Amino acid sequence: MAADRPARWRNLARLFGLFLYLGCTAFGGPAAHIGYFRRAVVSERGWLSEAQYADLVALCQLMPGPASSQVGIAVGLLRGGYAGALLAWLGFTLPSALLLGSLAYGLQQTPDAIWAGIVHGLKIVAVAVVAQAVWGMGRQFCRRPAALGLMLAAAAAALLFSGITAQIGIMLAASLAGWRLLPVRGALPAGDTLPAVPGRRSALGWLLLFGLLLVLLPWWAAQYPAGSLPALATVFYRTGALVFGGGHVVLPLLESQTVPLWLDTDAFLSGYGAAQAVPGP
Repeated sequence: MAADRPARWRNLARLFGLFLYLGCTAFGGPAAHIGYFRRAVVSERGWLSEAQYADLVALCQLMPGPASSQVGIAVGLLRGGYAGALLAWLGFTLPSALLLGSLAYGLQQTPDAIWAGIVHGLKIVAVAVVAQAVWGMGRQFCRRPAALGLMLAAAAAALLFSGITAQIGIMLAASLAGWRLLPVRGALPAGDTLPAVPGRRSALGWLLLFGLLLVLLPWWAAQYPAGSLPALATVFYRTGALVFGGGHVVLPLLESQTVPLWLDTDAFLSGYGAAQAVPGP
């Protein structure tokens, strides 16, 4: 066991170095990130087969939260256990976090006149990025008349009804309609199966913790003022746990939850625009 320890540390160091490199160079959003990951872990290193990677991406797409970050964490988990998952997440997230934190500090310390044009440009970029993402997703997923009709109905419902309860209801209704109207034809492609990491008992424990936090965090936050750190933790956990579809889908909910309490609309849009200009998640 002791002899295996240096090899394990080297494996974890390589894993962290890879995801730190990806965090510094992976521009373009979640869809592009998944392509970068595939090249790095399938084509160049052979850590996963094509079938295993496809299954992993499909699994992460079905879950709430940021899909590309989930793929990176899952690769880290498969290669290095829980320590690998933590290092993969840290390496991929740290560069963009440092860049955006530096930008936020600069906005606070520098006279507004210097940043006025930059902030306005970032807000315009945010609008363009969202529009491009919606157009791209529409071209990819709404190729059949039934899918196009379902998209239009869901968009109309989202415009008529706001709030997280309405969003969850729309997603549930759309999933049921998709099950009936958009069946998957043919057998699923055969391929290698993913390793069972963690085991069934550990997976059930994590699932139980997920549900408990979803219930207990709002109760904990209710003991503190509305703008407190527990309230902030509750907002972001609930957002990550209940919103499907990636960063662009989470934007309206995140704005409605954070703008009244922690920042104004201009700062929110500026931060979102800046996030599109840096690599990583």
